[in-house]
Amino acid sequence: LHNCGFWRPKSLLDRAGFTLSFNSRHRKKHQDSRALWKHEAVQKYLETLSKEYQQVSHLLNADSINDFEQRTLRKRCADLSPIAAAFQEIKEAEREVQELEAMCRELDSRDEKQLLELALEEKETLDKKINTLCRKLFQLLVPKEKYDRSHVILEVTAGRTTGGDICQQFTKEMFEMYRNYADYKSWTFDIVNYTPAEIGGLHHAAAHISGDDVYRHLKYEGGTHRVQRIPETGLSSRMQRIHTGTMSVIVLPQPEEVDVKVDPKDLRIDTFRAKGAGGQHVNKTDSAVRIVHLPTGLVVECQQERSQLLNKEIALRTLRAKLYQQVIEKQLSQEQSARKLQLGTRAQSERIRTYNFTQDRVTDHRISYDARNIKEILGGKEALDKLINRLLEFAEIEAVTEYLGNLQALEGGGC
Repeated sequence: LHNCGFWRPKSLLDRAGFTLSFNSRHRKKHQDSRALWKHEAVQKYLETLSKEYQQVSHLLNADSINDFEQRTLRKRCADLSPIAAAFQEIKEAEREVQELEAMCRELDSRDEKQLLELALEEKETLDKKINTLCRKLFQLLVPKEKYDRSHVILEVTAGRTTGGDICQQFTKEMFEMYRNYADYKSWTFDIVNYTPAEIGGLHHAAAHISGDDVYRHLKYEGGTHRVQRIPETGLSSRMQRIHTGTMSVIVLPQPEEVDVKVDPKDLRIDTFRAKGAGGQHVNKTDSAVRIVHLPTGLVVECQQERSQLLNKEIALRTLRAKLYQQVIEKQLSQEQSARKLQLGTRAQSERIRTYNFTQDRVTDHRISYDARNIKEILGGKEALDKLINRLLEFAEIEAVTEYLGNLQALEGGGC
């Protein structure tokens, strides 16, 4: 297998082996899974993997291999099996489509109109199936990011604008959007900090979100979100003047075990009265906790629990997560550079999305994607999930597209 050029135990798409960057013309061409599937280099690569799967399966039945080789082959077979299955399933579906198209060309008389309609309906169903299988196939091919399955700390912070409360109101709506999305995905949403604005908006808030693949779905939400709207109250509303404001989102992956040593001497711990809404303890006891990490200047707060001890424990956990994030960001930056995903740098100064209320449109600038009905997206359910999945699909396509120019190298060294 080594001599045949098929054995690649590290990953299905070896990052070290592919370096070519495609220009914008190629990127535009491959903005969906179906288009990428039709690329000749991808077809050849998948044929190679399918052939390798058949050879590995054959070797597993041989009596000459030892236990170590058998374990290694079994793992490789398990990796290749779903890819080979999806590849063959798409091929079979395409053959069925071709047969239907041939039949439709022959069904041109009036007496066969009903049969033609049935054939076209079946073709549409097959096309949807192929699109779904293509997406599944490229999800299997793209190397998983290390923290995709991690829980996250999500923070929202209002920006500044001459419009006054527009940023705070928008920040509150965004925080509620993510809370609703967590509920939609059956995740757990625990508020760590909540600092409301005097006029009913939100200055800053943070939440710990846990569940299945949380970071995978939220990792591209980090950045600056812009809002354009006419305020509902005040002079601007009477003048029908559109204001522009911003808020920022930070998404920190939080692995289950965050082992970061924090020297108590490096901490300044302050207590103060909680400012959150509701609860008899609010503004009556110094239960809220603020921790400053002196070497880095990092500040975390927690005021959601009645117990000062619990708030301190949560704040320390958040601080460790932020310190650990410095290590994570370096690794993510290296991976991002290697894969060159065209989804931005995740810098907080980068505007990633605009919510235009007057035009009832949400635009994600990284993928030039427009969605209508802002209320549905801010509702944090199916409409937001569709937008997030479009981002994920684009990221997968970008990752595979980066490798297309070098896929032919896999043909070298063959038997």
